Order: sequence, then structure tokens, then C-alpha cells
Amino acid sequence: MERSLQWSRPASLLLFAAALLAAAAVASAGYNPDPLSVVNHFNRAVQRSSSPRRTLSEKKKKGKYSGPCLATNPIDRCWRCRKDWATDRQRLARCAKGFGRETTGGLGGKIYIVTDPSDDFKNPVPGTLRWGVVQTEPLWIIFARDMIITTTQEIVIQSNKTIDGRGAQVHIADGGGLTVQNQRNIIIHNLHVHDIKKTDGGDVAVSPNHFTPRTKADGDGVSLFNASNIWIDHLSMSLCQDGMVDVVAASTAITISNCHLTNHNDVMLFGANDNTPEDKVIQVTVAFNHFGRGLVQRMPRCRYGFFHVVNNDYTHWLMYAIGGSSNPTIISQGNRYIAPPNMAAKQITKRDYAEESVWKNWVWHTEADLMMNNAFFTPSGGNIQQKLNKKDLIKPKPGEYVTRLTRFAGTLACKPGCAC
Repeated sequence: MERSLQWSRPASLLLFAAALLAAAAVASAGYNPDPLSVVNHFNRAVQRSSSPRRTLSEKKKKGKYSGPCLATNPIDRCWRCRKDWATDRQRLARCAKGFGRETTGGLGGKIYIVTDPSDDFKNPVPGTLRWGVVQTEPLWIIFARDMIITTTQEIVIQSNKTIDGRGAQVHIADGGGLTVQNQRNIIIHNLHVHDIKKTDGGDVAVSPNHFTPRTKADGDGVSLFNASNIWIDHLSMSLCQDGMVDVVAASTAITISNCHLTNHNDVMLFGANDNTPEDKVIQVTVAFNHFGRGLVQRMPRCRYGFFHVVNNDYTHWLMYAIGGSSNPTIISQGNRYIAPPNMAAKQITKRDYAEESVWKNWVWHTEADLMMNNAFFTPSGGNIQQKLNKKDLIKPKPGEYVTRLTRFAGTLACKPGCAC
């Protein structure tokens, strides 16, 4: 194994500068200078997938829907009703929407089968999940059977990987979570991620022939640090020691979709602190998720970047649903917000560390959201600086459609040879 680098001048300064340039390249590769074009593209896809004409056409072809083949949003329509999903797994790479829509993961790579749920974080062995994710080549990672993978250190994922849990019930539980740092083009699909703990740090494998010292990890379910083109889809998540999903350090081109989230305090953090203006490049789509029982706050909590929160079902929160500081742009479209009984927690939105005279200029928009049980969204700001003509913008599907669009959020029980 390679030893840690010893610092000396001037070589150390050159290495440090190279690392900074590489990190900046990861973010710039995924950043979209016209984020409303992505919003427009997403809403057009939802409108097409749920149009009355298309629904009637499908009923003629297939008759009355039954069971899980009722794919109810454009992401699921791309693959779920196909019986050959197990022999054509890489079709999934066509299906992302939103800011992460160019994510292809391990497309074109070999199929790697996880057969061993054990974990050696320093010297991983073939057959384990960790061995697959640290390879430098593109891989499409699948699982031989149901398994629980418990790690004592975070699992660090290299670029161009798909972790595809379809066909098995796979739990990442009772240990370290999943980390993407300075990497790009990764799909994480159909996993249970729960009871994630803080880890102490140590020498952790980050490539086939190299481990590196890692500091303590906070206990995030999925941590994205200077990552781009990441798609997180159909996860069931609960009880992570820190956040469920953290998107920090100029990560961008992210989509989080079709997830079911329960029993947690700080759900999603987008932007780590108020002193990192480089996070202005963060762009995240949060779509078709069910924010369920036992959630408290941060669904998400945003800083600096551009966030499209669309067609999610917010059935539970204890404090607030969407929060932020440092002038993030938040576009809330077609969500269903059901406020808790507590009269002090009816407001969906929460702004931190700014007086109203400041935050009134932040762009927080609500459109076609369904507010229930006296929920209310406090909008602010004016028009978004954009290249698109407003007349070209596609309206979102209204919040009344959300229960249909999110019906199959969370992990799916897929069986080869059957529609999923």
C-alpha cells in the first residue's frame, strides 16, 4: 500500500494546487449556467408522463393496472414496467431527470456481483461491495441475494459506478454510510440505508491499490463532497446519526428521487456553512420523495445554490420542512405539504441568520403546491435571472397529483422476469 504523502516545498504546494484544480473541475463539469432550463425540462417530462391521453393509451394496451407495474412518474416509467429489467439493467442509466439527468453511473462497464456482505475497510476483497466501489473502471454493481452490510468505516465510492440493489433487499446499516468525495457520475439505487453511525476514521481503501487516512465521519447516510452528476433513487432511509443526505463543498448536478425518508432529525443539508460562497454552484433536484413519519426538519436545508423541490409528499414534520440561509434559490412546485397539529409549526419555510430586510430578496417561490392542515409557505424575492423566456416555462404538475407520483417511493421488491 502507498504511504501518505510527506509535505515538502515546493512539491507539496504544487500537489495542493493540483488537488484544488481537480476539485474545481469536478464541480464545473456538472454545473448548469441556465438552471431554469433544467426545471423546464423536468416539468415537461412530468406533464408528458401523466397526460390523460397517454394514460388512456396505456390502458388500451395493458388493460387495468395492478400491482407495482403502475409506474406513476417519468423516472419510473422509463424502466419499471419492463419485465426484462434484470437482463437490461443498464437501461436505468437513461432514466434520471432534473439536475442529475446526465448521470450514467457504470453504463458500459462490466457487471460486478456482490456475493459477500463482509467488509475489510483497509484491504477489501473481491466479492464485497467495498471492493467494487473502489475500482477505477466503470462498474454496474448488483447483489447476489438479500444482505445486511455493516461497516466500521464509511464506504468511499469512485467515479462511474452504479450501485443497483434491484432484485435483493440490501441494507447498509449499523455502521458507516456511503461517501462520494471529489468523484463524479454515480447512481445509488434501491437500497435500505439506516442506523448509520459516526466512524472513528483510519486507513480506508479509496482505490484498488491505495488506502488513505480518513478523519472521523459524522454519520451521514449519503455524503456528497465536491461530487457531481450523482443520482440517488428509490432509497429507504432512517435513523442516521447526522444527516440522511448531505450535499456540500461545491457538489452539483444532483438528483434525489423516489426516496422514502422516516424517523430522523436533520434530513438533508445542501451547503455546509455560510462561509463557502463556492457553494453557489450547488444545483439539486428533489423530486417524487415521501417525507414521512418521525421527521423533524431540513427537508432540505439550503445555502447559496439553486434547488428545485418538486412533486414531493410532505406528510410529517415537527419544526419546519424547507429552510435556508445565505441567499439560496428555492423553487417549490407541485408538492403536498401537510402541516403538523402544532400551531407553532404550520410554516413550511424557515430562514436563518438574516433579517427580513435581507431575506425578502432571496428567491423562494411556490407554485401549484397543495397546502393542507393550515400549512403555509412564505415566499420571497422577485424574478430569477434566467436565459429562458418565461412564456417557455412548463407548469409543474399540481400538488393534488403527488400521492400518485410518489406512490412507490422507497425501495422496490423487484423479481427477475416480472415488472418491478
